[in-house]
Amino acid sequence: MSQALRKTADGAAPAGATDERAAAEQVRQMFTDIAPRYDLLNHLLSCNVDRLWWRRTARTFAHILRRPQARVLDLCCGTGDMAQAMLRVREHAGAAGGGPGVNPITGVDFSAAMLERARAKSTGKPLRWVEADALHMPFADGSFDLVVSSFGFRNLANYQAGLDEILRVLAPGGEVGILDFGEPGGVFGRLYGFYFRRVLPKIGTLISGVRGPYSYLPESVERFPAPGEMRERMERAGFREVNWTPYTFGIAGLHRGTK
Repeated sequence: MSQALRKTADGAAPAGATDERAAAEQVRQMFTDIAPRYDLLNHLLSCNVDRLWWRRTARTFAHILRRPQARVLDLCCGTGDMAQAMLRVREHAGAAGGGPGVNPITGVDFSAAMLERARAKSTGKPLRWVEADALHMPFADGSFDLVVSSFGFRNLANYQAGLDEILRVLAPGGEVGILDFGEPGGVFGRLYGFYFRRVLPKIGTLISGVRGPYSYLPESVERFPAPGEMRERMERAGFREVNWTPYTFGIAGLHRGTK
């Protein structure tokens, strides 16, 4: 996708969606449909590199996670792997558990099917799951010290509204991390692009048994703002100290900012 076309993209737009509401409903249905095999396909299609990305992102925010009273949100949490990675960092710092002063990590997603699997994977852990729309969260202003979204922000029907809502629920001085796919350049980028656009959708469709979601995936990545534009959007929303760190040759990357 050209840079000119990228700049017209205000949010996710699955084929056939005519407005933001329709786009959000289509995305919700896609994730509901693939929920039973979501974890398997994530690990298989990324060759387990996704686990490394979650761990690296969690360690990036260790300075917040090691505080037991820190209020942490995993936005668009899916089946909760990012929340689990952040919990492990907290545990290593000796700040986990359910005692006085320890706040559970909160995961939010608008797919009940995804949250059902998140709950099944986290029994007995200080994690809580909330079904809600990322553009209209049921939290007061300044509710969190850290908001992290891994591979979910890209699916919002309105990127700028999503950033505005994150800024709203962050406390002053709070930080945001948005981990999502990118488009690497060079020879590696061309090879990866062939796999991502031609091979991955076929494997995903075959294993999930669902047509559509894995064709939508590369389209959503093409539509997602490039790092420079994402920085502009975050600064426009009001974030400061905005930066981007590429992961694995730019296949993915972490956008960071501070309120």
